[in-house]
Amino acid sequence: MNANTNSASPSEPLGSDVDLVISPVLDPVDWEARYQAGDTPWDEGYAAPALTEFLTRHPILGEVLVPGSGPGHDVRALATQGPSARITGLDLSAAAIALARSLSHSPADASGEHYTQGNLFNLPESWRSRFDWVVEHTCFCAIPPALRSDYVRAITSVLKPSGHYFAIFYLNPAAPGGPPHKTSREEIRQLFAAGFELLEEWLPKDAFEGREGREICQLWRKSYKTISL
Repeated sequence: MNANTNSASPSEPLGSDVDLVISPVLDPVDWEARYQAGDTPWDEGYAAPALTEFLTRHPILGEVLVPGSGPGHDVRALATQGPSARITGLDLSAAAIALARSLSHSPADASGEHYTQGNLFNLPESWRSRFDWVVEHTCFCAIPPALRSDYVRAITSVLKPSGHYFAIFYLNPAAPGGPPHKTSREEIRQLFAAGFELLEEWLPKDAFEGREGREICQLWRKSYKTISL
């Protein structure tokens, strides 16, 4: 549950050929310390139920980015689709990346499951228009709300023209001060409408305990003419 990213290499941190987004807003949460201490109450131990359900009716294939991948449960669920799915889990915390790799069902980076430490707001130029999909779950709600416009710019930058963005948004979490930070349909549409087309919106049939009725799923497609900033 971190705002993160990766590098062009699955084994080294990002930042060597940075050209995309750099934000002056600092995240007050020390995600590395939280993972090192095992203080991760958001980790339910398995992939998001809404993602698992979506995959039963819609494949997510090609190059896929999972920002804020944490222990990698969603990455592993996506990687089970087979060799046509090449999944990159990105996290700010080195401890989270180490945990995800330790839980991997495959040898390090030997299949379609990859993990890299990095910062979503400090991406390398080589990642521009690289991904067919971005899968969002608990990264958007974890970052400071002041960074949400930067988040959208980063997602826009890494997606290919007509690339897809699948998101499980946490609308009204029980932590009033955050994180997780609340959002609304109106805010989401204001952030994404300029560069994306909303294809589908629905309430998930299943959710982690305590999140029932608090989440919404959306499927967006990047507008073909959108310029990756």
